[in-house]
Order: sequence, then structure tokens, then C-alpha cells
Amino acid sequence: MSLANLRKDYQLASLSETDVTSDPIEQFSIWFKQALEADAAEANAMSLATVNAAGRPSSRIVLIKEFDQRGFSWFTNYDSSKGQDLALNPQAALLFFWSALERQVRIEGHIEKISVEENDKYFQSRPLGSRQSACASQQSQPIANRSLLEEKLNTVVNEFSDHPPRPEHWGGYRLVPDRLEFWQGRSSRLHDRIVYTLEPDGNWVIGRLQP
Repeated sequence: MSLANLRKDYQLASLSETDVTSDPIEQFSIWFKQALEADAAEANAMSLATVNAAGRPSSRIVLIKEFDQRGFSWFTNYDSSKGQDLALNPQAALLFFWSALERQVRIEGHIEKISVEENDKYFQSRPLGSRQSACASQQSQPIANRSLLEEKLNTVVNEFSDHPPRPEHWGGYRLVPDRLEFWQGRSSRLHDRIVYTLEPDGNWVIGRLQP
């Protein structure tokens, strides 16, 4: 099979300027709810793109944990490669792709850290195994083999049992958006792209982009 011949003609829906709300967060909430109702695979998964000090981009999948008028939030290890990128360049981009609905949402903006209180609250809500793993793993750092990683986990379990503390280097980020694009697949690659851009006065301007 030729890769050049792999394609899908999108025909499920359309998107016009009159279909969307004036508030991009509200519009995202509508689409996110529809993705959940459609049982879209990993609807809460998003690609997070960052850039390091050398200008080299990197992306990975993380899970959104909250979104509201303040922005879009997730949790991770601050010492990880993405944490190091964001410490030097607090700008990032998110991408949601819901193939079941033939939709994607691109979000760009600046990054801020979540408060200690919010970090503690969310950490305690996580499954025990996830809390223990967060204590055991130095995310993005090399390790010789799986056995050593499991030994580190066993050390955490033996030391803290069912009450591992939140590591100081573990917490949340919030992307505060200034640009959101809602993409609806259309037939013959003539896709619909509606973009929201934040103006200096705090108002959102809605426009259409060519596919």
C-alpha cells in the first residue's frame, strides 16, 4: 500500500462563523463535551509543543486536567524536558485531535505555574500508584534499565507506604491562550478553520483561515 494513497474524505459536519460562540473557551467546552459524548478516543489527550534554549521544538501527549476562563491546565514534573523548556521559554502550543468528529483544536499562549494549593489538592486526588511513581521517577533523566526504576519505586513504597508526599518538583502548568483555532474537516480538503485572536484590549476577534 502506498502512503501517498492513504487519505480520508471528511464529510461529517461543517463550521461557519455563525456556528461558534463569541467566547473561545465556551466554544471549546461545547466541542469537548461533544467529543466525550461521541466516545472519542482519549478525548482529554492533547499534544503539548515546547521549544528549548537552542530553538529546537519538541512535542508529547499530556492529559488536560482542567480548563476555564483562566486557561488550560495539566500536571507534570517541573524538572522534565518540557519543564526545562518552559522555564526558559514560557510559550507553548496545545493540539486536540478528535478523529471521531473530524475535528482539531489548536491553542497557543503563555505559560504560568499553578499554585501550591492547587498542586497539593490535585496530587492527593490521584491514584496511589500514580503518586508513588511521581516520587520515584526523575522524569526525562536516563536510567540503565527497568529494574532500577522498579527498585526506586519499591523504596518509595517502603518509606511512605500509602502516604507519599507531593515532590516539590511536581506540579501543574496553565496555558493562558491568546489564539485558538477550531478546525472542521471537509470534503476535498476544503476544510473549515475558524480562529480566535486575543486583542490588546482583551476582546476576542473571530476570523476564517483558508485551508
